[in-house]
Amino acid sequence: MARPPRLELANVPLHVVHRGNNRAACFFGDVDRRFYLKCLRQSAAARGCVVHAYVLMTNHVHLLVTPTEAGAVGTMMQDIGRRYVRVINTIYGRTGSLWEGRVKSSLIDSERYLLTCHRYIEENPVRARMVSRAAAYPWSSHLHYLGSRIDPLITPCPQYEALGTSADERRAAFGSLFAVPLEARVLDEIRSAINTDSALGSEQFMQYAEARLGRSVRPPQRGRPRKCVTEKLL
Repeated sequence: MARPPRLELANVPLHVVHRGNNRAACFFGDVDRRFYLKCLRQSAAARGCVVHAYVLMTNHVHLLVTPTEAGAVGTMMQDIGRRYVRVINTIYGRTGSLWEGRVKSSLIDSERYLLTCHRYIEENPVRARMVSRAAAYPWSSHLHYLGSRIDPLITPCPQYEALGTSADERRAAFGSLFAVPLEARVLDEIRSAINTDSALGSEQFMQYAEARLGRSVRPPQRGRPRKCVTEKLL
């Protein structure tokens, strides 16, 4: 059975995850990471996608992206995948697929979850125990938001801009969000949404997305459906 189309709406952010095939490495050195970011920057501009945050791990990538039209993110990821794999296979003398099947994605409620998802992405190296703090990992958007470097790939979201009236205020407020790790409940919600290609947001957001897409955007219920009382008595 064919998979349903990706949940993607114009001007609604998406949390995107692309993993290496069989969880194997997709980056073999810093040159590879720089080339991936170049591919991302060029394809995002060509396809009308705005990148708010990213992290390049050893065997997967997280992105926070807003498309200007439905379908743009999927096309962007296809562009990047083909170009990156072709060059990496040539450099390292390898063949075959580098990426794991279909890209995972989750619609994100801007009002309630966008900055939370942003934190989730940039804190990934900390949770993986690669570094002790997000600012110590060079291959994410975090240093751009702290003002330590300028990353031409990044466009801050309105929620970040609302953190302060000046650049210094915004940087300080943003940095303070990372003082306390995300709660386990929040981590579970984000992971459930991305692993099931569902939406993450309030009930109002869910209903809005479902009305526009004409289908459910919620994570599937776990386990077998509960039987009604009548069935139990039979």
